[in-house]
Amino acid sequence: MTHPALQEGNVVVITGGALGIGRAAARYFARAGLRVCLADLPSDDLDAAASEVSALAGNTDDVVAIPTDVGNTASLEALRDQVHDRFRQIDVLMNNAAARTGGDVLSDMSDWHRAVDVNLWGVIHGVHTFLPDMLAQETHGCIINVGSKQGMTNPPGNPVYNLCKAAVISYTESLQHYLRNLEGANVTACLLVPGWTTTGNRQHQPGAWLPDQVVERMVEGLTKGDFYIVCPDNEVSEDMDRKRILWGAGDITENRPPLSRWHGGYDEAFAAWSPPDRN
Repeated sequence: MTHPALQEGNVVVITGGALGIGRAAARYFARAGLRVCLADLPSDDLDAAASEVSALAGNTDDVVAIPTDVGNTASLEALRDQVHDRFRQIDVLMNNAAARTGGDVLSDMSDWHRAVDVNLWGVIHGVHTFLPDMLAQETHGCIINVGSKQGMTNPPGNPVYNLCKAAVISYTESLQHYLRNLEGANVTACLLVPGWTTTGNRQHQPGAWLPDQVVERMVEGLTKGDFYIVCPDNEVSEDMDRKRILWGAGDITENRPPLSRWHGGYDEAFAAWSPPDRN
């Protein structure tokens, strides 16, 4: 690993660390010799993740699990303080926690509020809570915000999730711009954009990637200095992703109806512009 923040002995904080991509990232970093904090809601999954990652680290003192609700600022501040008390530094923050709560545009408002609290405010709270101390350390740091391709292409079905992930993209772009123009800044930001991934305790589907594949691509991108780390999957290649993203932008520039891929009447045009993926 060549990113300067990913050095042996450094400290990584991963929200949503109990399952899925967060847990896979914790495994990876523990094997690489980093000290790891897994943050998630209290559960048997969080306890199991801590045991698994501790075994991989080879030193139980290098791994800690801290129950945290990222939708609550006080909870994140308590997380920061506990990590500092234990490790005295924080080098990598991975804002990964997500809630799949949602539905259509008229779904219960409590679902909307919870989804926005976790998927958007959780990221913003995380940056505001951890970044000042990371900048003050005067060592290299990295913030990894986890988005989703649903935030780029906005497919129908779960507008609250799409809204949050689109906002995370915009926010992280602004964050990186801020950091690269901040004199003496020692922290970078990047956007991890998974595709179809088997997460949680769901049964794996052949078309999906496994969380470990996403983490491998993430580290690859960090090593190259990429900002946008967009993951394909076993059904959609990088070329098809590019075509779908560009078609969505074309809805604006060509004055098509929004979400024209699903609107009806544009199937032939999209098929001609973007032939079936053969990869």
